[in-house]
Amino acid sequence: QVQLVESGGGLVQPGGSLRLSCAASVSIARSMDWYRQAPGKQRDLVAAMQRDGTTRYADSVKGRFTISRDNAENTVYLQMNSMKSEDTAVYFCHVIHQWRHYWGQGTQVTVSS
Repeated sequence: QVQLVESGGGLVQPGGSLRLSCAASVSIARSMDWYRQAPGKQRDLVAAMQRDGTTRYADSVKGRFTISRDNAENTVYLQMNSMKSEDTAVYFCHVIHQWRHYWGQGTQVTVSS
């Protein structure tokens, strides 16, 4: 079993910044990812980072969001800058460990003035 504990969500004004964190209870050999799900929409990949540092981003967040990872602390971060109202969603941390998928509990991010 893998426990994923997320933190850092909240309310931010358009143009503002937030940083999300997700700590895993075990070392993750593969990708650590962030997904988001807005009301009435499917859950979509936001950013992913392999253990070797390779990253992948959704087109909608390129240039604004940065994913990073501390392998020693089994933690992945998502720095979100220049935020827009369309970034409003529940953000989920995701990993695959020993061929099983694990999700965090989700953290609400709301971008509003």
